[in-house]
Amino acid sequence: MTVSIETETEIRRLHFAEHWKVGTIEAQLGVHRDVVRRVVGLLSEQRFGLPSQPRRVEPFVAFIDETLARYPRLRATRLYDMLRPRGYTGSIRTLREHVARVRPAPRREVFLRTEPMVGEQSQIDWAYVGPRTVDGGKRGLWIFVMVLASSRAMWAEFVWDLSVWSLRRSLVRATQYFGGTTRQWLFDNPRTVVLERHGDAVRFHPMLLELAGQMRAQPRLCGVRQPQQKGRVERAVRYLRDRFLAGRTILDVTSGNRLMLEFLGEIAHQRPHPVHRDRTVGDLFTEEQERLLPLPSPLPGIDQVIPVTPDQTAFVRFDNNLYSVPPVWAERALTLVADDTVVRLLDADDEVARHERSWGRQQRVEAHAHRAEILATKRQARDLKGRDRLHAVIPEIDVLIARWVTAGRNIGSMVGRTIHLLNLYGEALLGEAVAELVARGTHDPGALAILCEQRRRAAEMPVPIDLLLGDHVPDRDVVPHDLGGYDARR
Repeated sequence: MTVSIETETEIRRLHFAEHWKVGTIEAQLGVHRDVVRRVVGLLSEQRFGLPSQPRRVEPFVAFIDETLARYPRLRATRLYDMLRPRGYTGSIRTLREHVARVRPAPRREVFLRTEPMVGEQSQIDWAYVGPRTVDGGKRGLWIFVMVLASSRAMWAEFVWDLSVWSLRRSLVRATQYFGGTTRQWLFDNPRTVVLERHGDAVRFHPMLLELAGQMRAQPRLCGVRQPQQKGRVERAVRYLRDRFLAGRTILDVTSGNRLMLEFLGEIAHQRPHPVHRDRTVGDLFTEEQERLLPLPSPLPGIDQVIPVTPDQTAFVRFDNNLYSVPPVWAERALTLVADDTVVRLLDADDEVARHERSWGRQQRVEAHAHRAEILATKRQARDLKGRDRLHAVIPEIDVLIARWVTAGRNIGSMVGRTIHLLNLYGEALLGEAVAELVARGTHDPGALAILCEQRRRAAEMPVPIDLLLGDHVPDRDVVPHDLGGYDARR
């Protein structure tokens, strides 16, 4: 950058006469720092005819160059620690400037551009979306992505975990979507896929190998820290981030996968192919489908199957959550069968219990019928189990119970009255009433009953039969009698 002679004169005056620093001159005159340094002679070896002072780093240049030649990525701060005992008295800034000038430039690898054969290879990866709030804490949300390397057709779905069972489910669903499978599955090196690797010696996860054998596909791995070897799926992940996730908040898997499926069909597969620009990805995908290997019939099972033993409270622990079973099966061996939506407990082929799978943290999933069986056999535990039942369906009930304790109320009576309201009005309506009562800062059970009734009337729900005929009304035959006597008394 060149400046006028007037500006150069002013720079010299301010630096040598007024003793302004380079940064001050740069800020005040609006010129670049290198211009100021050039004008005042800091970038030249001679300054006004006088020999320049030798830099303090000069005696150590040979040592620095030799060290950087052996360790080109060594940081300047580590060099500084090595030079200080050797007599270096300069600043770390001076050393950094020298290292930046002499550090050997890394050799850039040149890659060979190739196009895989049609129907030959799929590339697979995951993309992290971010943490999401679930019941009891937070859980990471991911996108599983599978790309046909030739046509660039992709399948993507949101998942909550990266286990090998989740991988098996996603692989089977992806091949169903494509209508077949390629001959190779190319992965990175996650623990879900490969258990051990030493050079070219690889030990794949046995459950992945089992699925690959059933689908007649060959699992393959990229080189360690060589993401360019699966560039198709890497670009697909970037495409999804820029085109699908940008400006969109995905809170749960169900709605996210519904939107993703629409996006794949309406946008992703209608984009131009990166090589054959006059054709779409969908056009080449239609041709590639004919080259895919047919799917086996029936498809491999994708359920997670593990042996379990319910504890003394008739609960089974799975994925950090508890699932109830009938009390008769407590401490007896069962088989747990789970996919990403349902958890089933089996005794041989007989289904003992079925629950919707919870992706929360430390949750207790309990069937009311299972709890009722325990209550029927242990009446003395009614109050404690009643609290458990209320807490399972209305977590905010803990606030009311704490207020009852503070107010000196009989907890057993309060819980019993609330259980009665739960039986009359249901979980949803009672939950709304409890939330309003908590927000009001009160705890009166009578007010809770009034709120439930107000909501029932607003929703035009039928009157609960127990309000008309409770257990206190005995069942009696009514014998009609002559009413004529009433007229005779007039």
